[in-house]
Amino acid sequence: MPGLLGKKIGMTSVFSAEGKNVPCTVIEVGPCVVTQLKTVEKDGYEAVQVGFIDKKDKHTTKPEAGHFKKAGVTPKRHLAEFKFDTEYKLGDTIAVDLFEGAEYVDVIGVSKGKGFQGVVKRHGFGGVGQTTHGQHNRLRAPGSIGACSYPARVFKGTRMAGQMGNHRITVQNLQVLKVIPEHNLLLIKGSVPGSKGSIVIIEK
Repeated sequence: MPGLLGKKIGMTSVFSAEGKNVPCTVIEVGPCVVTQLKTVEKDGYEAVQVGFIDKKDKHTTKPEAGHFKKAGVTPKRHLAEFKFDTEYKLGDTIAVDLFEGAEYVDVIGVSKGKGFQGVVKRHGFGGVGQTTHGQHNRLRAPGSIGACSYPARVFKGTRMAGQMGNHRITVQNLQVLKVIPEHNLLLIKGSVPGSKGSIVIIEK
């Protein structure tokens, strides 16, 4: 499906036509440049590769430099592939007005990393107040995790402490509130994964 790369600016709120204060996320979408055209004959599928945010030549490897030189564009920091209905040529620019008229979009991003967390924060265990697994003297401990002499092991998938966050997350059907082409901004109702300044993929 068609889409573009963007950068999460942050959250704000706007007033709807009914006068309600609606929380929304501001995303700087594009402009993205076409860096490669995938074809069925050569690659086995059709797609358009786009690049977002310039980067310096000294931070570009020689294979990357040749790739961008072939497309006639400056080196880009982020690349992604999308399928478009319209035809594009190498070097064409695709801006946020792609989403003009779109009511809903899907946003893909990497969630904030929380580090190593316990079961109360990671899985919502009750702790001592709700005496999860009979805890009485340790506030946030997971309690017993094993069974009896059979099966004498801990089952795979048992909810335990561990690394939390830093996952690729797709949030579907987010409402588009406003498109501001002069500033390359897209206002989406609700929150999207990632911290401020993180790169997201927006698909129609």
